[in-house]
Amino acid sequence: MNIVEKMSGLSQAGAGWVMWVLVALSVVGLGVVLERTVVLLLSRDNMRGLSQDLSAALLRRDRTRAAHRLQESPSFEARIAGAALECSDPAQARERLAGASVLARLDMQRHLAFLGTLGNNAPFVGLFGTVIGIIRAFSALEQSAGQVSASLMSEVGEALVATAVGLLVALPAVAFFNLFQRVIAARLGRAQALAHEVIAYLELESAGD
Repeated sequence: MNIVEKMSGLSQAGAGWVMWVLVALSVVGLGVVLERTVVLLLSRDNMRGLSQDLSAALLRRDRTRAAHRLQESPSFEARIAGAALECSDPAQARERLAGASVLARLDMQRHLAFLGTLGNNAPFVGLFGTVIGIIRAFSALEQSAGQVSASLMSEVGEALVATAVGLLVALPAVAFFNLFQRVIAARLGRAQALAHEVIAYLELESAGD
């Protein structure tokens, strides 16, 4: 059996199974969206209040209070700044800051690769279903001796629906992927600003010594 015959045999199953695959992938994608939303919401904090409390503690040279305030915050920003505050040397603090930022980014981006892959490839999966539908449409056209029949129109309609389902799955996945990436970039930016306050304090403390 050659490859053409194998593909023809595969097409006999119709494009319905391809659409069910897309539906299953969309359910998994929705699960990722909900899980990441919960994680990012639960790790939020009042960053203005946190920054003010941290600045006030550092101005009083109350390092213990500053560390306690960062530890009681659930945010990734506080975790990153806290890693810098654990150091006494500004250069070492910058190294810890870089490492903590990478780890926080990985934590916040967990499972987002699936959303990106789904958004990029769902249209092609739908197109595969469309190709299967077109093959079946030509088969129906051959069986009807070139006459347009209800069976032919059904196959064409199924082929178009497969493409539509692929797009419907891809568009929300891409939208949420981009949204999460912007949120993560903003949070990492706020973390850098918070950590720089700590590093400025460490530099001042080192100069005083």
